[in-house]
Amino acid sequence: MARIAGVNIPANKRVLIALRYIHGIGPFNAKTILEKAKIDEKTRVNQLTEDQVLRIREIIDADYDVEGDLRRKVSMDIKRLVDLGCYRGLRHRKRLPVRGQRTHTNERTRKGKAVAIAGKKMVTK
Repeated sequence: MARIAGVNIPANKRVLIALRYIHGIGPFNAKTILEKAKIDEKTRVNQLTEDQVLRIREIIDADYDVEGDLRRKVSMDIKRLVDLGCYRGLRHRKRLPVRGQRTHTNERTRKGKAVAIAGKKMVTK
C-alpha cells in the first residue's frame, strides 16, 4: 500500500483511480499527474516502483494543494465570507444552501430533519 500526501491509497486499484482518494485530486488532475510522471494509467498501485511513487509525491507536493492545506484554505475562505457579512457568508452562517438552490422544498440535507410547528390554541368565547 503506497502512502502519498499522508493518505494510504489502495494497492489493488489502478493508479488513475487510486490517486482520487487524495482530497483535492480528481479525474483530470490524476491524469495530468500520471502524464507528468510518465506512468501508464492502467498500472496498478502494487506494481509501482519506489521511484515512480517518489515522482508522483514530488509532483503533488510541488504543484497541488491537497489534504490538510486545501481543507485549511477552504475553511479560511468560508470564515472570511462569514466575517465580511456578505450574502454568501450569511448563507453559510445560517447553514443554508449557498449556491442558489431552492429551499422551499428539497433542502433537507442542509437544513436537517423537518420539525413540526406547534399549532396555536384557539380561543373560544
